[in-house]
Amino acid sequence: MTDIPDLAGRVAVVTGANSGLGYVTARELARCGARVVLACRSEPRGSAAGDRIVAEVPGAEVEFGRLDLADLASVREFAAGFRYDRLHLLVANAGVMATPYSTTADGFETQFGVNHLGHFALTGLLLPALLATPGARVVTVSSVLHVLANIDLADLNSERRYRRWIAYARSKTANLLFTHELARRLAATGADVIAAAAHPGYAATNLQTAAPRAEGRRAVAWLMAAGNRVLAQPAEAGALPTLYAATAPDVRPDSFTGPSFAQWRGTPAPSWRAPWTRDDRVAVRLWVASEWLTGVAYDALKG
Repeated sequence: MTDIPDLAGRVAVVTGANSGLGYVTARELARCGARVVLACRSEPRGSAAGDRIVAEVPGAEVEFGRLDLADLASVREFAAGFRYDRLHLLVANAGVMATPYSTTADGFETQFGVNHLGHFALTGLLLPALLATPGARVVTVSSVLHVLANIDLADLNSERRYRRWIAYARSKTANLLFTHELARRLAATGADVIAAAAHPGYAATNLQTAAPRAEGRRAVAWLMAAGNRVLAQPAEAGALPTLYAATAPDVRPDSFTGPSFAQWRGTPAPSWRAPWTRDDRVAVRLWVASEWLTGVAYDALKG
């Protein structure tokens, strides 16, 4: 984390910044001088995270912004209340993993709705601030588990058959397809914004244990927690690929950064990705569907 450049005067938004990878990402960006908006669903947890960052990094400039990615009205409210005319960095980090079937406030399958559609809408609504900022970046956090499944364009909301890990993998594939198409559209319009993606490998966060605990599956929660202790790298290390994608000078559009050792742990490095995450035809179809489903049109990137 010592290689992060000086970020004084820059504004960053980090979703899911109250814990885990998002917290570490927000703290380190603030440590290097950025003003960081902690975009979180819970005000008590988000505000507490801000207090912790200031305690760890005296003088850090952080502020809470309420954002519930499972509710497009909340996404619109967050974007409408964004008080800066510039945005240097948007880190789409928040997510849910392997949850039982449920739907968002707008009727979308929760993993697809939160992990992809919520961030798709947020990025589109904040696009004017990003386009107005030289050298801005959008970093979307995907997962190595995207390799488990391509998206199903005929069943984006997993209505025909719901398998929690497949739905998660599809949402993470959607993250990479979004990055691919966003990078293409930005380049086509000559925009000075980099769209990149990252993944943490296997990092110990509450993401693995949240769903089984909420369902009362104590044995699964115990196994997940044990795996975190024995096999995973800490959140401090898991956040490094995101921080690299967000700040390193050599990051390329549509790149995918992850841990160097078997995509599991280690220093940030270019990561392998499934070929279907660079499928232009599917990326365009997902983009069109996402605009229709969210009601958020990227008008500035049409042409």
